Amino acid sequence: MHVLIIEDNRDLASNMFDFMEAKGHVVDAAGDGITGLHLAVVNDYDAIVLDLMLPGMDGITLCKKLRTEAGKHTPILMITARDELEDKIRGLEAGADDYLVKPAELREVELRLRVLQRRGSGLTQKRGMAVADLSLDPLTITVKRAGTQILLPPIPYKILELLMARSPQVVARGDIERAIWGEARPDSDSLRAHWYLLRELVDKPFQSKLLHTVRGFGYQLKVEDESQA
Repeated sequence: MHVLIIEDNRDLASNMFDFMEAKGHVVDAAGDGITGLHLAVVNDYDAIVLDLMLPGMDGITLCKKLRTEAGKHTPILMITARDELEDKIRGLEAGADDYLVKPAELREVELRLRVLQRRGSGLTQKRGMAVADLSLDPLTITVKRAGTQILLPPIPYKILELLMARSPQVVARGDIERAIWGEARPDSDSLRAHWYLLRELVDKPFQSKLLHTVRGFGYQLKVEDESQA
């Protein structure tokens, strides 16, 4: 992988740099947000490690600029010392694909980056799916509801794809985590944060609800009237 590390903590950045290089990856590094954004725009990376708190430009602003102004879709793993759910949701809404809370194990950082790279480079050869007015085309990675295109980050997209493929079945939380993260299981808030963002984008702007939490079991995509029958 060609990886960009944007981290102002020199010791952490150096340890991460050395670890990734020892694993055979090509690594660039930036110690501030402005330099990091420049490198991320002018180069093509397989994945980016992005700290939330940076001098010059914070990680949230950098992420938004990279997605909206530069049109870059490079997978981003956000690393933050903040453990509040709202901070994680802000990072995902800004365009981050995944996150880890400091202190993060270097082996897990590398494993998460590999997962993001595979997800970003592979297109599933499945037929399009539709439930009610919601459609998903895995060949073009396009999601639409009521004719309106919805732009989803990779992990919420993967959750939606899995739920649509099994609809109207209830999909266990553990099954979703294994499908997305494999054995690199996330912290307890990670799936909840991605699920919150998915509902905000797919359900909240529309009158009927398709995404349901089945307490004690998992998640479900099903037409609301059927779920209440």
